[in-house]
Amino acid sequence: MFRSIRRLTSKAMTISPEITQALHDKVPVVALESTIITHGFPFPQNIEMARKVESKIRQNGCIPATCAFIEGKPYVGLSDSQLEFLAEQKNVNKVSRRDIGVTMAQKLNGGTTIAGTMILSHLAGIQMFATGGLGGVHRDGHITMDVSADLTELARTPVTVVCAGPKLILDIPRTMEYLETQGVFVGTYNDNGRERVEVPGFFCRESGVLSPYSFDSWQEIASIVYNQNTVMGLTSGSLVCVPPPEETALSSDFINNIIDDAIVEAEKRGVLGKELTPFLLQKIAKDTKGQSVECNMKFVMNNAEAALKIAKELLEIEENGPEVC
Repeated sequence: MFRSIRRLTSKAMTISPEITQALHDKVPVVALESTIITHGFPFPQNIEMARKVESKIRQNGCIPATCAFIEGKPYVGLSDSQLEFLAEQKNVNKVSRRDIGVTMAQKLNGGTTIAGTMILSHLAGIQMFATGGLGGVHRDGHITMDVSADLTELARTPVTVVCAGPKLILDIPRTMEYLETQGVFVGTYNDNGRERVEVPGFFCRESGVLSPYSFDSWQEIASIVYNQNTVMGLTSGSLVCVPPPEETALSSDFINNIIDDAIVEAEKRGVLGKELTPFLLQKIAKDTKGQSVECNMKFVMNNAEAALKIAKELLEIEENGPEVC
């Protein structure tokens, strides 16, 4: 039964020849989501960003694997024409775990969330994934139960997610508590020798929330992932937070007031569910006169660079054995 399910899955998914060859030849592969293309940026900024991120990964000796659904079919690795097709589409479905079956059955175009990308990556055999900001527990989420499926996916799928921290529009303390309950490792890169390492809040380098763990080298975090998933066989993912560079981060005083106003506006309009985050980010982009969008692009590039470095270190550990840990 299990083998027949695996065969059915392999027939349903299309993994690009480039990625298939890379996995066979043990070349590092970094997965990328596509909601940032379909819901994060307008055209043509979205396709420009997607091409830049893929190019950066290739220039550093790794292979990018953008995940998406095109006319209902799940793809791991898109051609340039497929990237452009996706970037130009309107009313694209936002695909998390719950949306996969209906997207396929109704032959919809779909941008994959963090959760959706983790699922496709894991099925393809990809361990490393770079994104922008993490979803989480929304403010008042303890009342509304508005909690991103990204968090539960991290608890059940062994893919390492490299991000710039939970989005600052969220309740970050409760997001961290939720991840702890789910048994998800969270580590933050200590890029300047700080004694107190906080989880970054997407847009800012710090959030006021102490990171459960920190690390100061890519080899160290690769060793943590290797021991957790390969040596011990745990099936949960890992969350790696990379603070944005100081020159691109926004100040918390500046962005927090704008976020508060955006949340009030969303409440007035009754915006809920999976429409809430895109609404808030669009409102923030407008009120910051595009600064948040520019930061978002730079953060994604920075996270992709971190992910490819970790992917290289992880592959070296896998090839040389645990003695290098």
